[in-house]
Amino acid sequence: MNTIYRTSRRRLLSLALCAGIAAPLSVHAQDWPTKPVRIVVPAGPGGSADPLARLVAEELGKSLKQSFVVENRPGANGNVGAASVVKSTADGYTLLFGWTGTLVPAITLYHAKPYHPQRDLDPIVLIGSVPNVVVVDPSLGVKSLAELTAYAKSHPGQLNFGSTGSGSSYHLSGELYKKTMGVSMLHIPYNSPGAVFTDLVGGRLQVAFPGTAAAAPLVKDGRLRAVAVMADKRSPMMPDVPTTSELGFPALVSDTWFGLLAPKGTPAEIRQKINQAVNAALKDPQFNERLIALGFQPLGGSADAFASALASDIEKWGEVVRFSGAKID
Repeated sequence: MNTIYRTSRRRLLSLALCAGIAAPLSVHAQDWPTKPVRIVVPAGPGGSADPLARLVAEELGKSLKQSFVVENRPGANGNVGAASVVKSTADGYTLLFGWTGTLVPAITLYHAKPYHPQRDLDPIVLIGSVPNVVVVDPSLGVKSLAELTAYAKSHPGQLNFGSTGSGSSYHLSGELYKKTMGVSMLHIPYNSPGAVFTDLVGGRLQVAFPGTAAAAPLVKDGRLRAVAVMADKRSPMMPDVPTTSELGFPALVSDTWFGLLAPKGTPAEIRQKINQAVNAALKDPQFNERLIALGFQPLGGSADAFASALASDIEKWGEVVRFSGAKID
């Protein structure tokens, strides 16, 4: 009898302690945010990510009545910044602004993985995407995707294509082109989009696969020629450039999506608040116009949809990485 009583008492005390711990967490989640929230961008200022992250931070600040501060933490193709978020307290005050090229290569490209995006992070919401585009140096003399492919096949290994680093969107899009078209080109990695464009315009590179937003000004002024947007639908930034799908290559599709994630275990109530705030912003015509002006296709949706997109791209780009033989230790 005494044994039963003591056991029951221990269980009641245990339950009471658990309830006491859970209650403050629940209250904390309901009150969040009560102080500034960091949004870590795992790249330096400039490029496509930074202006979008700052636009989202501004919108979240207005919606949730608290400061959202963008912090740039570049290094190792996004691994430095992403790993710092993974190690942060899962309390909703540190978020990761991630994209395809920072998350997918952590699984597909690295032998020593600093973190695992599916195990160590909770997806919150997709924000927008930018399709990649096939651009060439006009002096190469090719004016279409078909002409580029014919040239590459007749000059195997003689074309250089530039990227912003191994595993980046520029790189994997180029490898996808090689795989789909059965051509051989030499990959030349750089540290920034500006360096790629400088050498492409200067004739030291012949081909690149950047995002439409980054390439549009150079295409518009004639310093680069766009031969195909790697998408199903034409880009508003390059309405006269055909898509790879309409040219008969539906597998040759590549874009970079951007979204918010949190350290694994961040309370669901907090993640839901952020998801709802971003989705509400994406329904605002003014916010949408600002996104489109920056070259983004608005996305949004549930956290589950984001998780599915991440899983799908890990599978897709894993095949491309295995084809390319690229690995980073």
